[in-house]
Amino acid sequence: MYDLGPPLNAEVDEGTNLLLSGPALTGKKELAFDILTTGVRNDEGAIVVSNTDGAKRVFEAFSERIDYEDRPLAVVDCVTRQQGVSDIRDDPRIRYTSSPVDMTGVGIKFSELLQEFYEERGIERNRVFLDSLSTLLMYSDLQTVFRFLHVFTGRVQSVDGLGLYAIDSSAHDDKTMNTLKQLFDGVIETREDAEPTARLPGN
Repeated sequence: MYDLGPPLNAEVDEGTNLLLSGPALTGKKELAFDILTTGVRNDEGAIVVSNTDGAKRVFEAFSERIDYEDRPLAVVDCVTRQQGVSDIRDDPRIRYTSSPVDMTGVGIKFSELLQEFYEERGIERNRVFLDSLSTLLMYSDLQTVFRFLHVFTGRVQSVDGLGLYAIDSSAHDDKTMNTLKQLFDGVIETREDAEPTARLPGN
């Protein structure tokens, strides 16, 4: 089981993929980082696939929560190269893709990190956060994003990981939301003035 920590105070089975759904600025990202940090404290791996912030900002978010220096934490950065910084190279903690549009590249870099954690470093429990689906949908059609996520969620499931995926629910129509929800085992909803609510598998 994966402990989701406060404020949800719930557990989910290995291989679970959860959609973090809510309007903009309702704390989806903060909640995801809290859930990842709960795992990192227990020596679980954490991989953030970010198409909203560069790796530097992702690590800053973690540094506010935990000293991560010796912890298994890595980022797939889909932003920095697109912003014109071309001379950066992958390092043990960061893999760069050309842009958020490059879903093939994102999938490859993510699989590399997951394999490294799971097989080479023997970290059997890994949490993954993809931020955000709304960015993917800005660049690609629903069918393409669905196919990408189908493979991505399957990869998380295959290593008994925990997957978290943020989406701005106010930016998409019901058809889009309902189509994507088919891929996930449960939904955590964030609201402006209330604690998040969770519809989790088995509950």
